[in-house]
Amino acid sequence: MNAQPKLLYTAKVHTTGGREGGTSRSSDGNLDIRLSPPGGHGTGTNPEQLFAAGWSACFESAINIAARKSRVALPPGFTIDAEVDLSLIDGAYTLGARLNVNLPGLPHDAAQALVDEAHTLCPYSRATHGNIDVVTRVKV
Repeated sequence: MNAQPKLLYTAKVHTTGGREGGTSRSSDGNLDIRLSPPGGHGTGTNPEQLFAAGWSACFESAINIAARKSRVALPPGFTIDAEVDLSLIDGAYTLGARLNVNLPGLPHDAAQALVDEAHTLCPYSRATHGNIDVVTRVKV
C-alpha cells in the first residue's frame, strides 16, 4: 500500500523577466529580489545562488536530524559552503554542485556518517541524486 503524502508547505513565488534583470517575489512578501545573470554585473542574485542557499540550509537541518538520531553532539557553528555550477555541455545547460561541510572537532568517520545520512534525509539531495554531479567534502 502506498502512503499518501502529507503536504507540509507550498512555496509560491511570482517571477517576471527571468535571469536578465527580472524579479521574484513570494506570495507572503518575505522574498522580494532582483535577478541577474550568473557572473553578470547586475545588482540581483541568480537562480544558482538561490539553489545553493536553499540546498545548504536544508542539508544543515538534515545533519541536525541525523545527529539527534545518532546522539552525536554537533560542534557549535558548523557550516556548509555550497557551490552550484552552471555548465554548457553539447548545447545543453547542466548543473553540478559541491557541498563543503565543516564539522570541526568531530572524528572524520562520525562526520562522514552524519553527512551520508543527511543525503538520505534532505529532499534537495534526494531530488538531485543521479541527476547532477554532486561532490560532498567533509572537513573536521
